[in-house]
Amino acid sequence: MPTIFIVLGFRFMFYSNDHKPIHIHVTKGGATARFSISPVAVLENKGMKPSEIKLVESIIEENVEIIAEYWNNYFNKMMR
Repeated sequence: MPTIFIVLGFRFMFYSNDHKPIHIHVTKGGATARFSISPVAVLENKGMKPSEIKLVESIIEENVEIIAEYWNNYFNKMMR
């Protein structure tokens, strides 16, 4: 599970066998959620509070380019 970054205890990552479209998994404690990055939206939520979802969405919006770049670099290496 490649981790892109950790902010305020939220771990932003994807799975090494993930699929397109580009999306991000976020965990904190026992809560997990999955978000699309274009547009930024929650796809699945298991235990995150609405305030946490809103905070995570804003963090994703501020870092969309970094997330997409990390995803593309990782999976392009895997396909070589």
